[in-house]
Amino acid sequence: MLFNWSDYVPAVKKAFGKLGKAHPKMLDAYQALDAAAGADDALDAKTRELISLAVAITTRCDGCIGVHAEAARKAGASEAEVAQALATAIAMNAGAAYVFSLRALEAYEQSAS
Repeated sequence: MLFNWSDYVPAVKKAFGKLGKAHPKMLDAYQALDAAAGADDALDAKTRELISLAVAITTRCDGCIGVHAEAARKAGASEAEVAQALATAIAMNAGAAYVFSLRALEAYEQSAS
């Protein structure tokens, strides 16, 4: 086991609540942003959670990974759907690494002048 998610996710949620109590306007704004993102219902909950999980991978947010993995399961996502969303995140990260590699190569080439 890489991580104990069953302990970590509740701890993150508790800490999130603690920060929200200290900064209620920030919490209200965050919750409003989340509500606005799903307000149009163009995407169902499962699709939104699969996207959220893939983005959590690309942003390397453990709390987001745990919360959205749990939410994806509750929204009915299968393991195969989760795996495909994660494969998409891996591909996107590889693409970003490729593009940034071009920047590094360009920086190296320009350093000769």
